[in-house]
Amino acid sequence: MDLSSRMEYLLTLAEQMGAEVRAEPMGGEGGGLCKLRGQYVLFVDLAADLVSRYDRTCAAMAVLPDLDKHYLLPEIRSDLDRARGQNEA
Repeated sequence: MDLSSRMEYLLTLAEQMGAEVRAEPMGGEGGGLCKLRGQYVLFVDLAADLVSRYDRTCAAMAVLPDLDKHYLLPEIRSDLDRARGQNEA
């Protein structure tokens, strides 16, 4: 699965989990997850390259509380587990 497909998978998963996805240019250094009025909002920085967008999205989604309740493709699970390890460091 190529990186673009992985990114689409993550964004679809975020929406299925109830997060609002906002893709906007933020200068190339933005993106992440926050909670606004009780709802998760995932910001994707369109000014960043695909690798950075994917890495930031993985890092953001790795902390979602119900992530393990969803089926994840093995390569996506591996990327999220890696991101969890970096978040804990």
